[in-house]
Amino acid sequence: MRVLRVPRQHRPPGPRGSGCALALPGLHLIDLVADAARRAGHTRVGVLGTRFTMEGSLYPRELAARGIEAVVPAAADRAMVDTAIFTELVHGEFHDGTRAAFVDLVDRLAASGCDAVALVCTEIPLLLTPEECPLPVLDSTRIAGRAALEVALGHRPAPTWRGASFRP
Repeated sequence: MRVLRVPRQHRPPGPRGSGCALALPGLHLIDLVADAARRAGHTRVGVLGTRFTMEGSLYPRELAARGIEAVVPAAADRAMVDTAIFTELVHGEFHDGTRAAFVDLVDRLAASGCDAVALVCTEIPLLLTPEECPLPVLDSTRIAGRAALEVALGHRPAPTWRGASFRP
């Protein structure tokens, strides 16, 4: 079994357009996060991750398929999040000013009607913990880890997705 974590891996593996399938079936992160949001009863979820992920169509589409509206921050906020990820967080730097900027952004998402925030980049939950976050957190890393453990323990059916396509 494989758990796809990297946003660029949400696309089919192999050279562009090759349609290569994975050797092992995998859990797809977007399904896991969207299903967790649905189970928790969320209806409007802010999505924070890399610019590639925030500006892509996969999270909005898969959340919408479950009756949940995805809310992506404004361009300046997307730039702040992406810059923080690649200039600080991936290097293990967690600054109070950056944390305050993320809390402010999530406060604004809450004010706009979001009832949860999906942290869909491995490093963001290291900066913004559920205790500090103004909204309930959907931490994609924890959700994926839990799902993989459930499969390993036999508490969740083995995955069947093999990466050849993800509802393009």
